[in-house]
Amino acid sequence: MEAYKEEFIEFMVESDVLKFGDFTLKSGRRSPFFMNAGAYVTGSQLSRLGEYYAKAIHDTYGDDFDVLFGPAYKGIPLSVVTAIAFHKLYGKEIRYCSNRKEVKDHGDTGILLGSKIKDGDKVVVIEDVTTSGKSIEETFPIIKAQGDVKIIGLMVSLNRMEKGKTDQCALDEIKEVYGMETGAIVTMEEVVSHLYNKPCQGKIVIDDEMKLKIDAYYEEYGA
Repeated sequence: MEAYKEEFIEFMVESDVLKFGDFTLKSGRRSPFFMNAGAYVTGSQLSRLGEYYAKAIHDTYGDDFDVLFGPAYKGIPLSVVTAIAFHKLYGKEIRYCSNRKEVKDHGDTGILLGSKIKDGDKVVVIEDVTTSGKSIEETFPIIKAQGDVKIIGLMVSLNRMEKGKTDQCALDEIKEVYGMETGAIVTMEEVVSHLYNKPCQGKIVIDDEMKLKIDAYYEEYGA
């Protein structure tokens, strides 16, 4: 596993973004782990987060694209900090764009924030985590409606590797339905491999007991 992936896993734990315990998800599933990207709140956290996304996007898609699209609302800061980091790390100017939940009819009108998307643009979509694909379902037609636009792919921070609407994981479903590539900074398999019985921030967050709970969860919901 690349060093930045290992750093990112520990960064999620350190930032209290990735937690282990007993959680009820929006889907109703009871999960032994939970991720909340809204817990990245400080300048240093957001700066590091943008760099991890930029590295994963560069590794997966290279730099032959023009726009980072972050679906409202959590995708808005993600697209901004990653565009900044991409320029810092690779010297490439990438524009950021997001959608509004409501169309604005005065001033800077329309449904988009940031850069407008135009014919010929290549777009990478950026999100925190995808479990059902609902966000892409909403934003894919918005992006395609802007003109002759190519969506290169989607990047999320964590691939939970569990069933979505079918027996496939959400990222594989998105790839199949929308014909776009998908990627994640890390997978849950990589998280477990890196943290199992290893100290992180001075404690073991995945011990034998937690590993059994995670294994049982994936027996039921794993893709």
